[in-house]
Amino acid sequence: MPIFVVHEHHARRLHFDLRLEMEGVLKSWAVPKGPSMNPAEKRLAVMVDDHSLDYAGFEGTIPEGEYGAGEVFIWDKGTYDLKGGSVSDGKLEFVFKGRKLRGMFVLARMSGKEKEWPLIKKSDEFADRDFRLKAVKK
Repeated sequence: MPIFVVHEHHARRLHFDLRLEMEGVLKSWAVPKGPSMNPAEKRLAVMVDDHSLDYAGFEGTIPEGEYGAGEVFIWDKGTYDLKGGSVSDGKLEFVFKGRKLRGMFVLARMSGKEKEWPLIKKSDEFADRDFRLKAVKK
């Protein structure tokens, strides 16, 4: 079963990086406001460069002067089931099995936008309309 990880990244601005194991790499999206378990909240996810699979376990500090300088923490991790779609199709439907992220989600590329993919939690038994994202580091 493929893995996923969400990195909490304290760079110039706090953001979260969603990474999905696919095609031998971690396909990655920067999620400025972080993922949400509330189906009413669509979260912008911007596709970024792939990362190697060993990056899934990374926590630490990226030194000043390097791309993405700042502290990185694992916010959530687990496995996922791909239910449909592909990156080339511009739509992915999957079920997260993590500590914080659970249930059905969709990433769908916006029309005319190559890198912008809203991340949407689907209504299911794991949905939480009162969800408030809590960072590992304040």
